[in-house]
Amino acid sequence: MSNIHIDHEVLSSLQEVMEDDYLKLLDTFLEDSEKRLSQLHEATTAEELGHAAHSFKGSSSNMGAKALAELCRQLEERVKQPPLNDIEVLINQIDREYEAVRALYSEERQRVLIG
Repeated sequence: MSNIHIDHEVLSSLQEVMEDDYLKLLDTFLEDSEKRLSQLHEATTAEELGHAAHSFKGSSSNMGAKALAELCRQLEERVKQPPLNDIEVLINQIDREYEAVRALYSEERQRVLIG
């Protein structure tokens, strides 16, 4: 698994702790992330955007998605400094990073199922 996107030690620890619920944890994170991405795209105020970025940062960090968490942290900081005219660039980076993470977690899911 790529270390640019994911801290594999975090996933290993989660798998040890969660045991049989590990797959459910992966699924929940992916479902939750889809909702958080929608919140980022649908936010109409800096406050909503900051809140969505903060929530996404926390869940990403907990799941070892370190690059995604860092982009969300940057967005959370960026919304505190108006004007927000270049904010789409950061949101697009978050979208792309999430796609990479989603693919890697799908692979992880398959590995666990087969294992």
